[in-house]
Amino acid sequence: MISTLAIIIGVSTLFFTIILSLVDAISLFNLVLFVLGFNLIQWLTAPYLIDLMYQAREAQRHEQPDLYQMVERISWKANLTMPRIMVANIPIPNAFAYGSPIAGTRVAVTTGLLRTLEAEEVEAVLGHELGHIRHRDVQIMMFVSVLPALLYYLGYSLSYQAGYRRDRERSAGLAAIGSLSMAIHFALTLLILHLSRLREYYADRHSVDVVDDGARKLSEGLAKIVTYTGRVRRFGQVYGVSSFKALYIADPDTAERDAVQLQRSYAGTPDEALVQEILSREPSGFDTFLEMFSTHPNIIKRLRALQELR
Repeated sequence: MISTLAIIIGVSTLFFTIILSLVDAISLFNLVLFVLGFNLIQWLTAPYLIDLMYQAREAQRHEQPDLYQMVERISWKANLTMPRIMVANIPIPNAFAYGSPIAGTRVAVTTGLLRTLEAEEVEAVLGHELGHIRHRDVQIMMFVSVLPALLYYLGYSLSYQAGYRRDRERSAGLAAIGSLSMAIHFALTLLILHLSRLREYYADRHSVDVVDDGARKLSEGLAKIVTYTGRVRRFGQVYGVSSFKALYIADPDTAERDAVQLQRSYAGTPDEALVQEILSREPSGFDTFLEMFSTHPNIIKRLRALQELR
């Protein structure tokens, strides 16, 4: 993870240094201020937007006593300040951790998760989400996401300016820098997705460390989440769930494809058998290709990694 983060920061810094020597530093400075300011405001206000989008409300202790006890127990084991517990009113079974300096840390579970998973599986999922809080993944991912955003707007701005330059040589130079900026933006985006997938593995390991028999419980929970999410999306599209998919414990965009492959074997299948069914498959070349553009690891690889921690 550290090496990936270092590459992202190092390549971006080098590229910005080159650009500063070739373009107007004042206009570039204004562009950087705009993108940084926009991302800062987005980070500070995102929890309120997420609550509004997902109809999330704070759970009361008397309404969800078991949920409160789970979060308290895991927070104590992880030496964390207990986050606010939210319940999001969406049918897809999932959970996510989020927050900001003004909103505080929050962990949310969906009504679909509470209906679909057993209590021990919910606990393992919460262990994963509190792992994101412990590892400061929200802050890390927000920080590294600013870099490709800067490159994208920079590339667009330079390409736009190139069209209005009378000096052909200068115009061609700006266009070339703009195209290179877009290319590096794409490469950094892939690196950030890779970093996101690594953070998911670390959060899984955190759940194993703080929840008794966590590897088994989380494996069964993830298998159910993938299966049920695919069914919900296939037979009743839920809009907006992909907007913040990096927050989720499983990627809702890939769940439908995974569920189609599992639907024949799942009906009435015990939890452990469902896990073994997924583990018996081999990721195809297409699965590996799709994983490059996903915020979450391939479910087969993820469950195999959990099996090694049992």
